[in-house]
Order: sequence, then structure tokens, then C-alpha cells
Amino acid sequence: MVFLSKRLNMINGQDFIRMVEAGAQQLTANAERVNALNVFPVPDGDTGTNMNLTLTSGVEELRRRPSSHLGKAAEALAKGLLMGARGNSGVILSQLFRGFSKAVADLEEANSQQFAAALQNGVDMAYKAVVKPVEGTILTVAKEAARHGVQYAKRHAGIDEVMHEVLRQGKEALERTPDLLPVLKQVGVVDSGGQGLVYIYEGFMAALDEEAVPSGPIDVPYAALGAVETTEATLEPVRLESLAAHAHAHEPKRAQAMLATEDIEFGYCTEFIVTLNAQKTAVRSFDESRFRDELSAHGDSLLVVADEDLVKVHIHAEYPGSVMNLAMNYGDLSRIKIENMRDQHTHLLEHDVPETPAVVSTVSTAPAEETKELKRYGFVAVSAGEGITSIFSSLGVDQVLHGGQTMNPSTEDIVNAVNAVEAQTVFILPNNSNIILAAQQAVELVEEKQLVVIPSKSIPQGIAAVIAFQEDAEAEVNADAMQQALQQVQSGQVTYAVRDTSMDGIEIKQGDYIGIHNSKIVSAEPDITASCRKLIDSLLQDGREILTIYTGAEAEDAVTAELESYVASSYKQVEMEVHAGGQPVYYYIISAE
Repeated sequence: MVFLSKRLNMINGQDFIRMVEAGAQQLTANAERVNALNVFPVPDGDTGTNMNLTLTSGVEELRRRPSSHLGKAAEALAKGLLMGARGNSGVILSQLFRGFSKAVADLEEANSQQFAAALQNGVDMAYKAVVKPVEGTILTVAKEAARHGVQYAKRHAGIDEVMHEVLRQGKEALERTPDLLPVLKQVGVVDSGGQGLVYIYEGFMAALDEEAVPSGPIDVPYAALGAVETTEATLEPVRLESLAAHAHAHEPKRAQAMLATEDIEFGYCTEFIVTLNAQKTAVRSFDESRFRDELSAHGDSLLVVADEDLVKVHIHAEYPGSVMNLAMNYGDLSRIKIENMRDQHTHLLEHDVPETPAVVSTVSTAPAEETKELKRYGFVAVSAGEGITSIFSSLGVDQVLHGGQTMNPSTEDIVNAVNAVEAQTVFILPNNSNIILAAQQAVELVEEKQLVVIPSKSIPQGIAAVIAFQEDAEAEVNADAMQQALQQVQSGQVTYAVRDTSMDGIEIKQGDYIGIHNSKIVSAEPDITASCRKLIDSLLQDGREILTIYTGAEAEDAVTAELESYVASSYKQVEMEVHAGGQPVYYYIISAE
């Protein structure tokens, strides 16, 4: 790697880029270790993955827009993180560096006090982004590290000295997270998001010290807390189940398989950057809103992100040349990428290649000239499983993002989905607590439509919200009705444990089938039917009358039949429905109303 110069009392944009690259390298090397710190012993611990994907997006933007000006480099990182943010941990990470970038916006170089103050500004912005900040998380680690850094920088001029203290305090704060968040102490782990941030700071420190970042995972120095050693043995369950061992093979049918190639209306995925030209903008001034309106006539899935002199454009168009000709009225084009989506679609149908979450259009798209008027309301929902996607489609959801716990859609994914909905007001259903922040962040990036995030934390809550929607009601009335519907649903999930632990007074062995009622583990059994029965008992304990079971990709018909028989004999007053959900990771998703 390229190291910093010996001049450590100031850092510029190039120094900062090297620090971020080293931080990203360190996080990448240890992403699985961060995943393994997931509080619940389920096979979907994804904090490390989300933070890694988020930071990778930031690094890519840095490399596209390198600058020796610290403020510009930090702004590029913040922009990349914002668009690539995945999950709560990714959104918080993006806010930490968004605040940092605003603090150094006008600085070509920063001294130790300015650097520490920028870290503190990032913490302030991150806390504002979270409605109910929880201590004992990445927020606490960032806050205590930055606060100590600000005080230390008052007496020490070296950036390396300050970063060393920031890292040391961050590690100490991480060690204390179980004292602030009881569930961490109960399970015997430190906070996963805080651990991810510490890895990033370790990379920063390595760059400043001119040390190479280790190429592989390093030991987590928190054995006293009972943190699990993250070896291959602990990452895989003991049982001979294909659910974890062959995750890609059991993913739901890909979104593209639901669309015929000839139905792709705008065939070319077109991306480029416009560098605004003063001479051209003097003739035709650049207005982001007007530019977006001009481009919208040429395709869909439009995304325009502008700063002072650069404009990033993404659009699906039938005639990319027309789009670029329009853009050239304002400046010079670079980073041009045009892909034939019809060819890609045909290839995907012929080859089973794992992919990242894709937007699924669940309603037909009329030609542009027939859709000049926007309808009043539209929906975007996150789903996992072909069957669940079909249910949302049948309920009138316009766009479905394939995602969920194992692969959270990014903020940019959500923005693209919203832009594809031809409606004045778009309701967003995250259907997962780890996606709510990314959805809320998308609201800031869309100006032409009213976006309303309904904070659904599960698939059953999302379905209940859509059912509560009334076309003739005002947006505020609908939002209230849908949020009330969320409270009427009890959600359950059944998966298997990836490690031994103890939670909520229940001893859990690796490979046990565990039942989760809302966010609490209520059963852990070596027999899946027994675990499901205990979960159903928990869901129905308040006399609820409707039970709905969504079978996962790994659910067995014999087990499902046993559950139907159990409910019919034990809860005669309960109406029961069974739907093929097709979701990965969870054998069953169960709701009670």
C-alpha cells in the first residue's frame, strides 16, 4: 500500500484517501468476524457485510473523484457512503462521515484539532439521524472516541497521536458496550457495529503509522467477554442442513425471472458523470430539478445526484445518445457506462448466477406518453421470497425490492425503486428493522415526490399495513392507519442457531431450531416441530384469532402439515392460512392477529 508522508501535523485529501482505503481493507478482512458478533445466534448476522458494502461504495466514489483538497475528498466519501448505505450500521456509518465532511468542507488541510472536531461533528450528525439512539452501540463507540480525541488534540499537534488516542478510547468504549446494553453481556459479545468502526479506525492508524494492514482477519481482543472465536467451524451449523451450506442455491427465484426480455421498455442502463462547464452553464444555467425533469422524459430508474461541479446520472433509457446529448448542454461527460439490459436479462435467465438485491416491478409499465399524470399513491416494499413478493404484488404494491435480513437494500436501491413508481406520494415498507434507517435516508434524496416511511419491522407487519391502506383517504390518515395496523400484528420466525449461547433464560445449542416472537427468542429445540409449536403458543397466548404461516424455501411439507394439525386441534377458534413464502434463512414466518 502507499503510505503517508512523515508530515503528520496536517492531513490533506490524499492522506485522507489513504486512511480510508486502509480502513476499508481492514474492515473487509474482518467483515465475517463482525457478522459473527450478531446478538441473535441466527445465520443472518450481517452488520459486517452491511458496513463493508457501505464503505466500499464510499471508496469507489473517492477513487472516481480523488482530490488533494481534504474537504472535497471527504465530500466524495460522504456521497458514496450515502448512496451505498445498507442497514442501520451502514446508515450510521454514512452519517458519521457526512458530518465529518461538512466540518472540513472548506479545508484543504486539517490540523489535529480540526480533525478531532470533524469526528465529533460526525457523531452529532449520526445521533440526529437516529430517532431513539441506543447506548452500547456504534454510536457510543464513536461518541466516546471523538470526545476523547477533541480533548487530546488541545494538547497534542500530531494527527497520528490524536488518532492513536481515538482508537484506544474506541476500543475501551467497545469493551464497555456490554455494560450499557444488557443483551450483549447476556450473549457474551461486544457490539458488532462498534467493532466494525474500530476496525476502520485501526486501518486509519495503520496508514498514519506507515504500517501495512493485515491481509487476513485479526484476533478480536475481547475474549474476556466470551466473544465466540470466529472460525469456519463456528460460522457453519453442525446439522447437515443445506440452508446455510448452500445459501445461494436456495435463494428465491430471481426478480428478473418474473419479467420477459421483450417487456423491457428502456433497454440500456446508462451511467455517467457531468463535470459542469462554466461556459456552457453561462448560456444555459444548471438547475438540478429541471435537469432531472428533462431526463425523466427519456427513461426510468432515474437518479441524479449533484454537488457544486459534478452531477452523477443513472437512467434506464432506450436512446442513451439522446440523454448524453442533453447532458452535454451543461458540461463534459466522463465515467460513461452503457449496458444492454436485454442482453443481460437473457444471460441471467440462462445462467444461475447469484446477484445482489434487484428491484422487481410488479405492475406493468405503460409507455411514457401514456403516463404523463401521476397517480395519487404508490408503494415500495422490501420482500424476501418469490411467494411473499407475489402477495405484495396482489395487494397493489408497485415496486418490490428483493432484500431482507441477509442482504439489505441500499439507500440507492430504495431511491431507484421510488423513482420507478409513477405516483405523487409513495409509501415505503422496509419490513425489517435494519432497513428503516436506509428508507428514511432515501426520503432526503427524492424531491419530486412525497415519501412516507411506514416503519414495518417484519413481513407480516408490511402486509397488514398495505391491507389497512384506503385509496380515498388523505396521506396522513393512511399513514396513521398503517402504523396502527403494525401494532395489531405479532410476528414470529423460525430458523436455526449458528452457535451455543443463552438468551432470555433459554439455553441454545448450535443447530437448534429457534423460534423468535417479535424480537425475543421463545423456543430452542432440536426438533423443528416442537420449536414451532412453542412459538405458535407464544403468538396466540393473548387470544388472537388469525394465524398465518409463510413457508420458507427449506420448509418441509410434512412439518407444515403437523403444524396445521396442531393448530386445528389446540386452537379450534383460530382461523389459519398457509402461504408459500419461499424466503431464505427462515423456515417459517408466522403472524398472529
